[in-house]
Amino acid sequence: MGNAEEHRPYGRLRNLAQGLTPVAMTASSVSFERDRELRIARLRAAARDALTERRRPSRAKMRALRVAPGGRIEWRSAPAPPPPGPREAIVHPIAVATCDLDRAIMLGRTPFPMPFHYGHESIAEVVQVGAEVERVKVGERVVVPFQINCGECAACRAGLTGNCLAVPPLSMYGFGVAGGHWGGHVADLFKVPFADAMLVTLPEGIDPAAAVSVSDNVCDGHRHVAPHLPAILERDPGATVLILAAQTRDLPFGASLPLYCGQIALALGAGRVVLVDARPPVRLRAIELGLEAIPPSELRGLDPAPLVVETSTAPAGLRRGLELTAPDGVCTSAGGLHGSAKIPYGLMFGRNATLKVGRSHARAEVPAVLDLIASGRIAPEQVNSHLGSIDDAPRALRDHAEGNAIKTVLLES
Repeated sequence: MGNAEEHRPYGRLRNLAQGLTPVAMTASSVSFERDRELRIARLRAAARDALTERRRPSRAKMRALRVAPGGRIEWRSAPAPPPPGPREAIVHPIAVATCDLDRAIMLGRTPFPMPFHYGHESIAEVVQVGAEVERVKVGERVVVPFQINCGECAACRAGLTGNCLAVPPLSMYGFGVAGGHWGGHVADLFKVPFADAMLVTLPEGIDPAAAVSVSDNVCDGHRHVAPHLPAILERDPGATVLILAAQTRDLPFGASLPLYCGQIALALGAGRVVLVDARPPVRLRAIELGLEAIPPSELRGLDPAPLVVETSTAPAGLRRGLELTAPDGVCTSAGGLHGSAKIPYGLMFGRNATLKVGRSHARAEVPAVLDLIASGRIAPEQVNSHLGSIDDAPRALRDHAEGNAIKTVLLES
């Protein structure tokens, strides 16, 4: 998967330069498409609160993990959340995990301005709830989806929870200013603004280490496969699912998403799942999970597949995925940090192929994913490569950022 020396952090200037890339400009434009005044007001309030707290500290303090340019990852003292509002909850994380994007984030190789409080995949225990919270109870263990959503607007009712209309676009934990200043999951406490809508009780018998990435990556894997595979298998029970992942060994992104996609494809009845990845440890883990695994150099011998899951994060990988999409097939792409990509339009037209590009609607996927885990049809914990303690988060996450871990999970001591 690449050695530690292949994953060096960017300093402040190189990190700032990421904010001037085409994809950064596009993301900034999207984040201000709607509710511009609300987003600006949140950012101003966050800056004002931080300044006030520095001048006249008044709130109780807690630990929160901060990431900064140069690979700096450290616990910092931060104000604890105030008591919850009527519809809010305060939660305490008992398990946290790295998202596949997190290595690049911690290395400063993304357009998200740093520093910020880190983390957006967790299982948490509910500590306090507001007066109008009815479903969620203190002491429950819950999945905390990474996107902020109200559960009541037209988008949320339609299952489009990643585009909730009650908050500005791209509102999410663990991305600092870029996500709207909602804080990070790796902290002693954090606030959930729409508790009854967002939080999902962890079923009895499911280990938090198995479900921790349901916050994001496992649900992302589900949305790439579940909407498309049943109809494909009805047409052709022997259909192959092709998962196109890293095209180079030094890719600064994790590898859990393609492995989750493979697990879910097998659980939903696929007889053959092929994962393409340049990183030998990822191919080995894929084989252990029951997938076929090949390096990109062997792509030339593959026939087009009716379902291609493209997680390469590279424009060239997207093009290759589309070239390998069979007639009337679907290529679903996880996207990447690039502003544009060339696609083989004529080939897609001739084959009547569909390209699906987008973000997950995590909260809408959570119940189906938990059902798959509870029934034993998928075992996300088999993707975990490194376990540690939340107390030891700075060291464990530095090792993850500069090393070759597939998925790092940290548990309460």
